[in-house]
Amino acid sequence: MPILVITGTGTEVGKTVTTAAVAAAAVAAGRSVAVLKAAQTGVRPDERGDAEEVARLAGAVTASEVARFPEPLAPGTAARRAGMAPVHPQDVAEAAAKLATEHELVLVEGAGGLLVRFDAAGGTLADAARLLNAPVLVVASAGLGTLNTTELTARELRARELELLGVVIGSWPGSPDLASRCNVADLPEVAGAPLLGAVPAGAGALAPADFRAMAPSWLSARLDGSWDAEAFRGRVAP
Repeated sequence: MPILVITGTGTEVGKTVTTAAVAAAAVAAGRSVAVLKAAQTGVRPDERGDAEEVARLAGAVTASEVARFPEPLAPGTAARRAGMAPVHPQDVAEAAAKLATEHELVLVEGAGGLLVRFDAAGGTLADAARLLNAPVLVVASAGLGTLNTTELTARELRARELELLGVVIGSWPGSPDLASRCNVADLPEVAGAPLLGAVPAGAGALAPADFRAMAPSWLSARLDGSWDAEAFRGRVAP
């Protein structure tokens, strides 16, 4: 798995912090890692973007982005409004493939969900994953509504014949409600893929050294971690 595409079921689901956790666990396992942000929006040239945030938390990670647009909009819209050239799926695939010649693992983080448009032709992260023939990790929210968005994302991946590696809950609450606790069992069923981890809410606010030390405990062995889905389900089951 030299390249892994990471998408969310929507915005604000914990995608960047989950990407950082995957990167940190891989680094701890002795792998060289790069993270590529397909399209960074809503960030000024002098501000830290998502890829840089992953590197801050995860440590020895190469951070890169294909393009950056100032307004916090879908990449295609942000590029058009800024009068800038858009990102195309081929651009993302080429950048990821180049990084893969120099690193053992490349994490390609999307913007928003799987089908957020990059360009006027309707190119998406899913198209980049197809060009790369790379598996996709889906980051989902914990609570009410997540089953619908997760299943829709999983169905789209299957329709495009893309491999869904699994699902990670991107922000597991300290005091989960009934829906969240039930969703631990239901998410892998609706996704048709395993639950591969649960990142605690607020993990991104940890000191980087603490984040790196704890990250493997939030992810399963498939992602270089020690998290056990059955044990977690047993602890939180209603």
